[in-house]
Amino acid sequence: MGFILDGLDTEDYDRSYGDRELVRRIAGYFRPYAGRMALVAVTLTLNSLLAVAGPIIIARAIDIIAENPTMQAMALMALGVSLTGAAAWVFNYIRQYFSANIIGSVVLTLRRDVFQATVNHDMSFFDEHPSGKIVSRITSDTQDFAATVDLTLNLLSQVFLVLFLTFYLLTIDVVLTIILLAMTPLAAWIALAFRHRARDVTQKARRVTAVINAQIQESVSGIIVAKNFRQETAVYQTFHANNEQAYAVNLRRGMTLMSIFPIMVLASGFGTAVLVFAGGLATRADSILGGVTAISPGEWFLFMQAVGFYWWPMMGIASFWSQFQDGLSAAERVFALIDLAPNVQQTGDEAIEGIDGRIQFQHLTFSYSDKEIVLPEFSLEIAPGETVALVGHTGAGKSSIAKLVARYYEFQGGRLLVDGRDIRSLNLSQFRRHIGGVPQEPFLFAGTVRENIRYGRPDANDAEVITAANRISDGEWLNGLVRGLDTDVGERGSNLSMGQRQLVALARVLLKDPAIFILDEATASVDPFTETQIQEGLDVVMAERTAIVIAHRLSTIKHADRIVVMDHGRIIEEGTHDQLMAQSGHYADLYNTYFRHQSLAYINEEFLEITA
Repeated sequence: MGFILDGLDTEDYDRSYGDRELVRRIAGYFRPYAGRMALVAVTLTLNSLLAVAGPIIIARAIDIIAENPTMQAMALMALGVSLTGAAAWVFNYIRQYFSANIIGSVVLTLRRDVFQATVNHDMSFFDEHPSGKIVSRITSDTQDFAATVDLTLNLLSQVFLVLFLTFYLLTIDVVLTIILLAMTPLAAWIALAFRHRARDVTQKARRVTAVINAQIQESVSGIIVAKNFRQETAVYQTFHANNEQAYAVNLRRGMTLMSIFPIMVLASGFGTAVLVFAGGLATRADSILGGVTAISPGEWFLFMQAVGFYWWPMMGIASFWSQFQDGLSAAERVFALIDLAPNVQQTGDEAIEGIDGRIQFQHLTFSYSDKEIVLPEFSLEIAPGETVALVGHTGAGKSSIAKLVARYYEFQGGRLLVDGRDIRSLNLSQFRRHIGGVPQEPFLFAGTVRENIRYGRPDANDAEVITAANRISDGEWLNGLVRGLDTDVGERGSNLSMGQRQLVALARVLLKDPAIFILDEATASVDPFTETQIQEGLDVVMAERTAIVIAHRLSTIKHADRIVVMDHGRIIEEGTHDQLMAQSGHYADLYNTYFRHQSLAYINEEFLEITA
């Protein structure tokens, strides 16, 4: 079945933890609830004592009734069994209530920690790992961890039951009790034999679940593309293949984990047979198993009951190790996500009150991997308040420059200075408060336009939000929204056009009022009126700010203070639009190939040719 596991490799940030380390870290999450756990322990103990008391009362009732079967004796025994059961239910309820409370609190804390660690990871982490797999660790794995904790509490109840029952049986007949105990190593050996195999198959089951989650999320997010290209069948076939793989992996896991029970049943059947024979002999005073006085029929019944009350808990204790691996593997995946060290490493924590916006790249070297250097010995200086447009073919390194300024990635050589200070020495959280950006496809969160604008500064009041929105194209763009600022944007902004999303994103940045503005212009076509509104919004946002623009619109390029032409991570030309056009170099070729058709003069020429 090796083919079943194809494509289920671990993530590059996965790591192996020893059982002792995992248990220690798990215990750390329970330490704040020590008082409630002590109460759970007390109720566990009392519940186990009462569970043992029931069979003992019945065994005593058999002997009493055999000697004197009066109605009063039978009634007293029935009452004793009933009260014992009722008390056991009360203690079990208390135990379950506080156990659920503790487990819920621990899972709450664990999910908080793993989610906080995840959102603080570098952008490179999200570029390299599908979001569906990350979501699976935060949700499914933490939930499975909770189930294992509950399993552990049930195990403790079984352990107490076995201990109490064993001590009582020793007072009745030592030899029979020893025979019962002699089966323990066999049960333990069977369970431990499954230990590593159980961890392995459980890890693979979690990976295939993560693969399915990632594929479903990608399919739903890109459903419009699938429908446009009539690829619903292909999407389903991919899901079907992953689902079949998940079925095979989970079947193997189930067979592995469940195979322990038939083996244990066989072993317990052998133990029962031995005790039936030995217990029968022990009822005879002349037997080598009998003491001075043979055991009574009620005591023999108790030993036969002990086979169930002892062996099945022992099976639970033994099989616990294979099931416990399920929880440990879940915890292992969660802790791997928490413990992942960031690639972006700050060498200092200098406070930042304000930023002028001077940016200097000094012989900076950057690569996403060891295979290719994106920016070799790159140098560039941007003055405060200057708007620099980056142009060049795909792969020239334009986006990399913007990402490095935002400190999303770690560079390998050289220096990047902001206002003369090494960017690695700054307080990263404070620094990013002075950075504002609009990506090529602006992301809007579910909610209203007002809420999305306020996202850049949650403490802003309604008046400030309205002011920011009205500064973009004098607020004319709001007239195109059904309910103005209270228009629901839909999932990922689906209720708005691409141009409207860009305008919302510009208003969001304007409200934040950053010192450095980074824009990756969308290449999607918008109508001329919306493009004019966007350009007017850009003019407002970029005014008196340092702006880095990955330019796709001619209007933006012409408004830039300087145009930097890049090719394979190097600057090959720079200057204004008119200067570069006069050089008739690489920029002039780019202009004639990509930008010239956007100019009004070109449109007029085309119109005249058509009408001639």
